[in-house]
Amino acid sequence: MPQPTTNKKDPKKYKSTTAYLLEYSGLAIQLLVAVGIAVFLGMKTDDWLNLNFHLFAFVLPLLVIVGLLVKVVKDTSKKK
Repeated sequence: MPQPTTNKKDPKKYKSTTAYLLEYSGLAIQLLVAVGIAVFLGMKTDDWLNLNFHLFAFVLPLLVIVGLLVKVVKDTSKKK
């Protein structure tokens, strides 16, 4: 026997606009803080290794951005 259908929205399926706003603003703040920390640590590592070219100051933030993009894709992809 088929289950009865209801017109109510499933709260797990639908989010309000405010929930999306809070989720993505939190992600933006996380990105800014992570990139800032990565730049700071990269500059300290470059100073510690006495490098003339700021290699780690460029590489670490790029790794953080790639990692966060992978996280965003995994979080926003549809689950099967």
